[in-house]
Amino acid sequence: MPAGSLTIRCSSPPSSLLRVTEPIRIVLVEDNQVFREALELLLQLRSDVQVVASVADGAQAVEAAERRVEELTAALREARQTAAEPFSTAVAAELEGIGLGAGEFRVDLAERELSAAGADTVAFLIRPNAGMPFAPVAETASGGELSRIALAIAAVGGGETIVFDEIDAGIGGQTAHAVGETLERLATRAQVLTITHLPQIASRADRHFRVEKLPGDPTHTRIEPLVEAERREEIQRMLGGREFLTAVQRD
Repeated sequence: MPAGSLTIRCSSPPSSLLRVTEPIRIVLVEDNQVFREALELLLQLRSDVQVVASVADGAQAVEAAERRVEELTAALREARQTAAEPFSTAVAAELEGIGLGAGEFRVDLAERELSAAGADTVAFLIRPNAGMPFAPVAETASGGELSRIALAIAAVGGGETIVFDEIDAGIGGQTAHAVGETLERLATRAQVLTITHLPQIASRADRHFRVEKLPGDPTHTRIEPLVEAERREEIQRMLGGREFLTAVQRD
């Protein structure tokens, strides 16, 4: 061996390096450059071993997470496929009850790129008129139809509190009565808040609040609960006012 050099041969597995470096540190002569270089090499090898072990653990964790994602994605798809038909049937029945044709409604599922919502695209299809093909609700339904479809979906799958902002858009007459009846039935199992301009719907509520905009800079909105007498007056106003009602009753 040439002077001033040192060759180290190690047939032990890398993990054994973790056990030998500390004893070596104790017996080394600090001013011996050869041993000092050898120690630095061993310390670097130990660091490399730890990094490799950490990467291996991370790779295993990623593989386990990917398997779990696949399991959850498959379970979510199965649950959607199972629920699609009974959900469609229930929504169709609600639609028929509020005057939307024969209430033909369908849920269409298609595969898509994985996201936080799963790997499925869910589309609501409707056929409001007989003889027409099913088409996406967003592309086919009018304003009044959209309101009733939203109500039907909420009646089937809504939560404990449901808010309808002008659910009466584009409807009136007997259809408004049917929507009011559906809202009243829905309110037996959930808290329903409805913003409406139709007396047919407002008259079904248990409590009423009057919402007014007050001019100013900026404009303010005032909301106040109504007592029984005020409720009657407000519904009369929505019907056209006392003079209008008197004229209708006289005719």
